[in-house]
Amino acid sequence: MTVDTKGYTGKVRKSAKIYTNDPKDKFHYISIEAMIRPAITVSPESVHLEGKAGQVAEKFVEIQAQKKKALRLEPISFDLEQKVTYRVEEVQRGKLFRVHFSNRPGPEGIYHGFLRLKTNYPEKPEVSIRIRGKFSK
Repeated sequence: MTVDTKGYTGKVRKSAKIYTNDPKDKFHYISIEAMIRPAITVSPESVHLEGKAGQVAEKFVEIQAQKKKALRLEPISFDLEQKVTYRVEEVQRGKLFRVHFSNRPGPEGIYHGFLRLKTNYPEKPEVSIRIRGKFSK
């Protein structure tokens, strides 16, 4: 059995039903259990900026290294430059980062995009944060 653990954190248990050609024992259940310890945690994994048109909404995401090796982050791409600003704050050197987001005041509308950050961890070479905005009258 192969289990794709991408996106999982903590204790994970997966099961499968195995069919046999034994007429007395037609199937068996097997399971696998694992403790997933990610190299980097991102909390929350997405940002939702919401409010009235013309107002400013602010949110932040924390990115934390789970290894002893110092983490470095470098922006790769950001597709909401016209709608949102961001800044990366290093709270604990090489260990904990806070990415602050705020919308640019503007008219009503809905938008979504991503901020992608390159890391120096081969296990997780990129961190992607989804950003959604919804501003109404």
